Amino acid sequence: MNNKEFIGKLAKRCGVQIADANANVDTLVGLMTDCLKENDQLNISGFGTFEVKMRNERLSVNPKTGQRFLVPPKIVPAFKPSNKLKEKFK
Repeated sequence: MNNKEFIGKLAKRCGVQIADANANVDTLVGLMTDCLKENDQLNISGFGTFEVKMRNERLSVNPKTGQRFLVPPKIVPAFKPSNKLKEKFK
């Protein structure tokens, strides 16, 4: 499902206009991004936890040339599903 389909289904389920659903999704994503930028965890009950993790530096190899290079450490967003969400897929 792409973003347009998701917003269409959300608007239909909530009984609002597509523009309003789009604004709500944009606001939600913006708030989540701000929260993660501040290195806060975002826990949505029954869904899961969004957090930021530090990925350590590592050695990697260019498969074409065989040359080794160092990949610097970086911060990446991560998601851990809740037990309730995991149960729904069993």
